Amino acid sequence: MTVASATSSEATRKTVSIGQALNGSNNSLGLLRLVMAALVIVDHAFPLGGFEGDLFRRFTQGQVSLGGLAVAGFFAISGYLITKSGMSGDVVQFMWRRSLRIFPAYWLVLLVTAFIAAPIVWVSNGDNLADLSVAALLAYLAANWTLNIGSFGIGDLLAGTTPYGELTGGSVFNGSIWTLIYEWNCYLLVAVLVAFGLMRWVRVAAPALAVGFLILIVAAAVDAQAIATLLPLLADPYSRTLGFTFLVGAVLAAYSREVPFDDRLGILAGIVLIGSLRLGGFSTIGTIAGAYFVLYLAARLPRALQRVGKVNDYSYGVYIYGFVVQQLLAHFGAQRLGLVPYIGLALVLSLGCAWVSWHLVEKRAMRAKSWGPGRGARYWLDRMPRRSRHRQSDDRGAGAVAPHGAAIDTGTLRDATIDSAIIDDALIDAARIDSDLADPVEAALTPPVLTEEPPQSPVDAPAVSARPSAPPTSLAAAPVLAGATDDTVVSLPEESDETRQLTKP
Repeated sequence: MTVASATSSEATRKTVSIGQALNGSNNSLGLLRLVMAALVIVDHAFPLGGFEGDLFRRFTQGQVSLGGLAVAGFFAISGYLITKSGMSGDVVQFMWRRSLRIFPAYWLVLLVTAFIAAPIVWVSNGDNLADLSVAALLAYLAANWTLNIGSFGIGDLLAGTTPYGELTGGSVFNGSIWTLIYEWNCYLLVAVLVAFGLMRWVRVAAPALAVGFLILIVAAAVDAQAIATLLPLLADPYSRTLGFTFLVGAVLAAYSREVPFDDRLGILAGIVLIGSLRLGGFSTIGTIAGAYFVLYLAARLPRALQRVGKVNDYSYGVYIYGFVVQQLLAHFGAQRLGLVPYIGLALVLSLGCAWVSWHLVEKRAMRAKSWGPGRGARYWLDRMPRRSRHRQSDDRGAGAVAPHGAAIDTGTLRDATIDSAIIDDALIDAARIDSDLADPVEAALTPPVLTEEPPQSPVDAPAVSARPSAPPTSLAAAPVLAGATDDTVVSLPEESDETRQLTKP
């Protein structure tokens, strides 16, 4: 009896899947996202504060920074959660809820940067507030509101008053937000699958796309120019690497009922991840192992930690405000206190900004998730007048006659439905996903791995620091974003080659 019970218990333990382990809100995804956002701030402290000795990038032999690793984690989590959310099958509802999660907080940080941070810097430089160009502030907003970053700075503010500004010779207020366009484009990719009914075949589509992106990453390591010529939309290396990371998370979501939740597999994934960081291959095998390891940690960490981020998710706010806070601190000389105090102040102030952002904007925006488009396309279509509504409502049984006299094949109707096992998982998680996504970085909550590493700059720049002023080529066609084009750029100070390499991850 005891042996049978032990055998049964062992069999039950072995059948636990990653989807079951992460079911509902009984996981530590909120904590992990918050930690990842904090790691981005820690990583940025070196170039923004003028500190040397970024040991993590040395450990990875230049493959990725600590911030880049954190953003990769963001994208893996986002791929898992967003794919689950997309399984609901309504593209209107899907895009409405993703928009509410990304844009309100993002627009707020742009406004805060333009009308609070910039004036503070202007006045602290001894200039009259009345002389500050409102046109320059509005130009900053106009250049960035679509997520396609056209300008990281405002005039020459911070250019000569911060270590990073002196190094780059330009104005940079927020160098973290460039990853959001890649996050959004991943959402668009899922939206396309939803719109064309391909989510019913997500167990085929997600692996196929992931393998395709993996092939592109490997091919680009051999001949990046050929990839850029053949696939201009994927010419940007970040569209390939971040897209692949997202898709690995999507594959884990599609097979969440089959992928085992196992301590041995989790430990092995962690070892492979560390090995790839040290020896090479992080952008390929390391990304796959890392995605599983992050989800494994989310399910394995102590239950007491699961409360972090369950009700109030500050990770997105910490991510999008961290760079601005660090630049303001550096402008006023806080880096002179030392690396640890500088990081500590940045974390505390960024968390304060995130608290305001969440309670003032993000949380309220998510309350509108079921308003208007949030009700879904079916809700509105059902309310459109139909002349044949009453005739079509009769005789719904097997063998009923359709309007044109054709017998209804109930087997065909059954086959046309989405795999019920997948949808069951999606519906279980849907409520939590829609109210608990980060972002961005859902990836804020960003939420970065490179095969073709750019040349190193005078100091090791973080993987999520400011990028050059030209907007990136998008993963999914960026022109579908209203007003977003590849030439949305405002006038900026001329950048040197050295500056451009520094501002890339």
